[in-house]
Amino acid sequence: MLFLLPVQTNAAANQTKIILDGQELTLPNDVEVVNVRNNIMIPIRVVAENLKFNVNWDQKTQNVSIQQGSKAISLTVGQQEAIVENSNVTLNIAPQMIKNTVVVPLRFVSEEMGLRVGWNNKEKIVTLTNTASVPSSPSNGNGNEGTTNLVHEINYANNQLVVSMDQEVTPVITTLKNPERIVVDFPSTDFGNMGQVLPAGSMGKLDTSDSPNVSEVRYSLFKNDPAQVRIVIELNNVSAVNYSQQYVAGKFILDLSMVNGPTPATPVTDGKKVVVIDPGHGGSDPGTISFTNKPEKNFTLALGLKVQALLKQEPDIELIMTRETDVYPTRSERVKLANDLNADVFVSIHGNSVKGSPQVSGTETFYYQRASSKELATIIHKHLIEALGFKDRSVKNGNLQVIRETTMPAVLLEIGFLSNKDEEEAMMSESTQDKAAQAIVDGIKEYLNL
Repeated sequence: MLFLLPVQTNAAANQTKIILDGQELTLPNDVEVVNVRNNIMIPIRVVAENLKFNVNWDQKTQNVSIQQGSKAISLTVGQQEAIVENSNVTLNIAPQMIKNTVVVPLRFVSEEMGLRVGWNNKEKIVTLTNTASVPSSPSNGNGNEGTTNLVHEINYANNQLVVSMDQEVTPVITTLKNPERIVVDFPSTDFGNMGQVLPAGSMGKLDTSDSPNVSEVRYSLFKNDPAQVRIVIELNNVSAVNYSQQYVAGKFILDLSMVNGPTPATPVTDGKKVVVIDPGHGGSDPGTISFTNKPEKNFTLALGLKVQALLKQEPDIELIMTRETDVYPTRSERVKLANDLNADVFVSIHGNSVKGSPQVSGTETFYYQRASSKELATIIHKHLIEALGFKDRSVKNGNLQVIRETTMPAVLLEIGFLSNKDEEEAMMSESTQDKAAQAIVDGIKEYLNL
């Protein structure tokens, strides 16, 4: 498993994806797939926990222990020797601690955790497939045992998931949290005539715009041998859910009964524009570490509070902060806050870095696909370049969660490179932060025609 990857900045690297059993894993901010001496390394905790392994971290000994049933794995940062089921195993490269996250070689995951792995170098996608056997459906006495069932249609409406298929199959249903979702696995099942071909690792989605308690229904063929179909129902603002299942006239029906969570408070705006400012990272997530070993979270909060002070003086703006202290709202919580408020603008503030290349410098601004977001990004970026005089690294389309999943014009600002000695010194100074804050405010006001 040797691959050569180009050097990338933090924001670009975060575009790397990990697909586990057909479902994209949500990576915490600054957790990414990295290249260490031509070895692809992946964050072990994210993968292990999504496989429902128990994971424990000992800060003092720098040891990670992973347990599933009787199988135990012990890894130590910086040591090539691992212990797997009481046997010593030599890794091709020792586990590393990168940005407070332990990463291990992709090859180890394949050989010791029972996963089939794939790497799409062009798209920067790691594909992991669980090779563990899936519970088979009970015999129906209809002579079809051992054959592959086919799914021909999937619908979701009126709190019912309806799956049309050839024969009755008992699915494996699991409820998961963060985010709240129901996972329905159909063993020995493939897709039939659904109007499209879904290879393993690809996903289809249903329109759930008429279902306020459901944010997404996605389906995939995440296993080929034997074939297995997975449907994931991702819930929205639900505090409890119950379900019942039945098979009627060639259709599997999953009835959901959901209890809504508390409705988030919406500010009384009196016609004001709602602006959400998101100082990146915070609390347990320090972000990147600067040239002089300062955490990114300190810079983003300091600048965010300066933006807050300026926007509070604007009579036509209702300001909401994702954080005002050293706490860590998850990326999903930041997205949900902005979406629940139906904000007019979302701005996420960050400091950039690139490991091993202290000469890299400049300001870059990210948006995701929407023309309105690109317009907002272009305007704020223009003001930042004029105010700071840093190298113009341009406006870029970036697949980053807080700008991808927000529903309003949204941008992520990489003000400058904290890994660059000169830019870090400037970014940590009051004068530069004042200039950057004013530039952000000027850009927001110009976009909102205020």
